[in-house]
Amino acid sequence: MTAEPNPELEAAAAALAGMEESIILRLIDRAQFRLNALIYEEGRSGFERDPGSSLFLLRLRAQEEMDSLFGRYKAPEERPFHRKLPAPARGYVPGGPPLKIADYDLVNLSPRVVERYLELVPRICLPGYDGQYGSSVELDIFAVQTIARRIHYGAFHIAEAKYRAAPARYREMIEAEDREAILRELTRPEVEERVFARVREKAEKLQSGSDPRVRVLAPPVAVEDFYRSTVIPLTKEGEVLYLLARGRDEPRL
Repeated sequence: MTAEPNPELEAAAAALAGMEESIILRLIDRAQFRLNALIYEEGRSGFERDPGSSLFLLRLRAQEEMDSLFGRYKAPEERPFHRKLPAPARGYVPGGPPLKIADYDLVNLSPRVVERYLELVPRICLPGYDGQYGSSVELDIFAVQTIARRIHYGAFHIAEAKYRAAPARYREMIEAEDREAILRELTRPEVEERVFARVREKAEKLQSGSDPRVRVLAPPVAVEDFYRSTVIPLTKEGEVLYLLARGRDEPRL
């Protein structure tokens, strides 16, 4: 039996596929600089006003404060790492299909994204120092935000599309708060394997014309592994959180 067409799910999946190149390019850009490990060490930021923090966290805080002023975090897929950010200074109403959740921050996996990203950096960057601390940390922030956007977009929009396709089945699991059953229902192993293969192929193709004598190549296997260990699992974890939160606000038919 073939599955019923689900235009909402297909559109969301296409959007996620489009984000893959952005993530890979961010990682390739970061790989051009050494690991520069001290930018992640507490007390090594060089900022007198906050001597106990790391340069990475200070740069991330500054970026999120600016982004918050411009209304970035009104969009559901844009979840910040930090709390107590400035209120938006401009009116902004995000587009896209409506989501049935009262508070987007009920699904905020950004702290986990940052943790997993920092574990990835040594796999894509050469060890040692090149003195390019500002450039390195800037590219870190861009990469983390791009990855987090993809994970949260999937968590919200893939989950909503799947719910709309089978509301009765999902509502039963939601009312029972059966997280494992929801996760099983959401999981499509064959789809995930296609994503992993596609990501690795893209990482290879995007670097196929690069001269390794002048460009550092981000290992495609590291990118694939990151999708296996982090991007897809965190997306599904977010989907479960979304559906459980959605279920509380959904009236019984």
